[in-house]
Amino acid sequence: MRPDRILHAFLSLRHDFEARGLGLYVACGGEPKALATSSPNYHVIISSRNQERGEKALQDLQKEVPTGSFSLVLLDVTDSELVTKAAQLVSKDFGRLDVLVNNAGNIPPEAVTFLQELRETFKTNTFGAAVVTEAFAPLLEKSKDSHLIYISSELGSITERSDSSDLYYRVPAIAYRMSKAALNMLMMCHHVELGQKGIKVWAFTPGYVVTDLSRTGEAGKQERINNGARDPKESALGILACIDGRRDADVGKFVNKSGFHAW
Repeated sequence: MRPDRILHAFLSLRHDFEARGLGLYVACGGEPKALATSSPNYHVIISSRNQERGEKALQDLQKEVPTGSFSLVLLDVTDSELVTKAAQLVSKDFGRLDVLVNNAGNIPPEAVTFLQELRETFKTNTFGAAVVTEAFAPLLEKSKDSHLIYISSELGSITERSDSSDLYYRVPAIAYRMSKAALNMLMMCHHVELGQKGIKVWAFTPGYVVTDLSRTGEAGKQERINNGARDPKESALGILACIDGRRDADVGKFVNKSGFHAW
């Protein structure tokens, strides 16, 4: 039986990355309404830059949610050829895409020049998302109820950056902030352009959650926990609210799991 909804929850795994970031929780968070368990008619596609790591992530998903429907595509958002091949594979296997979650993110190692940091950060966080959407937009257009979600960050809010009372006012993160502010503009452009074709578009910020975005392994995750980072399952449920229709009134907005952020 063909699934009713095809969802591509991008999990862009690096070769050195343990598959336990936000992307996996979007797919299989332990809550009852998590995507993979919310409907037997959902098929979730995850993506990985590395075949071996991707297959391990897929096996973990299948073990955690044995009743779920999953598949894997090889994808590096910074490699346009792989992006094109991934879109062609999804087209061949399913003919359409109902939900696209652009979740690939990167904070380069500190031991680089500022220019290198800018290039590496934008390459994944902004350029990659733009190229992926360009490749998959025709498949979203074939869906009767399509959703496009960009995983952004409150650090990309210009209004909040200028507010000295903001929780993250003392956090520099210039390249990362710039890349997410640009991603928000990309989202709004696609809301205007693709919205005319019936595609619902959001920028969603998961907040400060436990991931390995900074590539510092278990030590980095523990540091995040010590600094108050939340369980990524909480934010995953916020993404699900966009997917299942509960946030339809907020299309075209910069949202979090329970509210909004200023641009």
